[in-house]
Amino acid sequence: MARSRPAEVEEEAASVPGTQALTRGIALLGLVADAPAPLRFAEIADRAGLARPTAHRILAALVEARLLRHEPATQTYALGARFLEMAHRVWDGFDLRATAAPELERLARLAGETARLAVLDGDGVLYVDQRDTEQEAVRLVNRVGARALPHASACGKAMLAQLPAAERRVLMERLMPLAAPGPRSITDQPALERELALVAARGYALSLEEAAAGVNAVAAAVLDRRARPLGTICLVGPAFRLGEARLHALGREVMEAARRISGNAAQSAMTLTVAPRPASVSEGVRLAVRAEALLGEGPLWHEGRLHWVDILAPAVHVSDPATGEDAVIPVEELVAALAPRQGGGLVAAARSGLRLLDAAGLGRVVAAPIAEGASLRLNDGKCDRAGRFWVGSLALDSTPDAGALHRIDAAGQVRVMQAGLHVANGIGFSPDDARLYLADSGRRRIDVFDFDLAAGTVANRRPFVAFAEGEGVPDGLTVDAEGCVWVALWDGWRVARYRPDGTLDRAVNLPVPRPTSCAFGGPDLATLFVTSARVRLSAAELAEAPLSGSVFAIEIGGPRGLPEPSFNG
Repeated sequence: MARSRPAEVEEEAASVPGTQALTRGIALLGLVADAPAPLRFAEIADRAGLARPTAHRILAALVEARLLRHEPATQTYALGARFLEMAHRVWDGFDLRATAAPELERLARLAGETARLAVLDGDGVLYVDQRDTEQEAVRLVNRVGARALPHASACGKAMLAQLPAAERRVLMERLMPLAAPGPRSITDQPALERELALVAARGYALSLEEAAAGVNAVAAAVLDRRARPLGTICLVGPAFRLGEARLHALGREVMEAARRISGNAAQSAMTLTVAPRPASVSEGVRLAVRAEALLGEGPLWHEGRLHWVDILAPAVHVSDPATGEDAVIPVEELVAALAPRQGGGLVAAARSGLRLLDAAGLGRVVAAPIAEGASLRLNDGKCDRAGRFWVGSLALDSTPDAGALHRIDAAGQVRVMQAGLHVANGIGFSPDDARLYLADSGRRRIDVFDFDLAAGTVANRRPFVAFAEGEGVPDGLTVDAEGCVWVALWDGWRVARYRPDGTLDRAVNLPVPRPTSCAFGGPDLATLFVTSARVRLSAAELAEAPLSGSVFAIEIGGPRGLPEPSFNG
């Protein structure tokens, strides 16, 4: 019987003579670089399909060249210091204009609009390259070599959002007194800081007639190895062709172009990759509120209406699922979560802190868990049955481990209950008040804590459910009367129910890829309402899932929800 030859021999026969060792070495470097943790020798050899002696020789050569390093204590391999030295030389000779040229061409063809490259130059934005299209309905005033004010252009705002707060503040103190060119230019610093918080959270900046009347744009920053702005790439055109909805759809394309130019991207809680659509939508799912929310979140059933928020087009929605009526209350800053207030009205987890909320909008700040000027924001939150408000936080650019779980007491006192969270998200309490559940989206995991209601403390953090790549990212959650956890799975096209022991009970497929949160509502709390998002979905993805940003209702047919406790402050 003939014996099959090893994979490496077949590969060698098909390779260009004299390059086999180099090809294998490059492949091994790729394996080590792509692995989430350092690899052991056997893992590398097996994944590469190499005989042990061959793998050993190549690894030894790579270690000798300092392209890999070997850790004797763990017997693992990781990238070596030589890569850092070479990376520094690459950056030192980085030619932004030449590297960006193919992306400018691609964006201009894709959108049929002008694509531009700009840099911060002194106190202004300087346009250094541009690709035009044949559409000449509106002639753009700014060309290559022209300058703009940073706070009055999409390119400028995209770069400002990536600067340290102190550096940005000094720059803006010089520039804000200058006359802004467009009819909708931002003219005061607090308003600009609120806008830049939105830019950092979205990953791209918009200009709606801020640089010039009748001209709109969308831009994303090109970042260097320290996540500082090298420049920005943008699409710009007449407002009648580039309306706000189209700008948001193109935002994802501009972000991807920026990332390809430098190979670097800002941290983000919101992925760009969407999982394949399930074969069908589950029975019992219906459209409750048709909307186009960028980032719908924080559903709350209160006084016979569903209240929810759009974080990135800041607004509070008050909806009647029976009729589809949706009243929108615009607010001036990011709002991520809502809770009833014992004294009437609601409280909202906003950019500036926990604030009162009524039909007129946001009121006074009750508590400020985040220091002024910090590049953080509040996210999901819930009240416990003693009337305390629990809320997570995360970095605007989703820097790992910058978030925390905060407890806000009735008097407005704030205490950090768990630090070092990546993307603090859904919060829920078990019916017996013995457990607190917390989703950390950055870690693809729901954790559970032992919870003491009387003391208001948590302990013994441990994993409850972990999600593999492709299963979706745990976002907002709620706990039903049977103690089971319902979670919305971002990029997973579904919500899922987990028993108290962490086993999957059921999953419900939805017609949108990015469900964000869920809450029980209706007269008997028997309907599960699910919010969704459309941010960072391409035009093709939105065509496949046109209801993205809407709210859905699921008739559960069994378990019911629990009333949401009120804040006692």
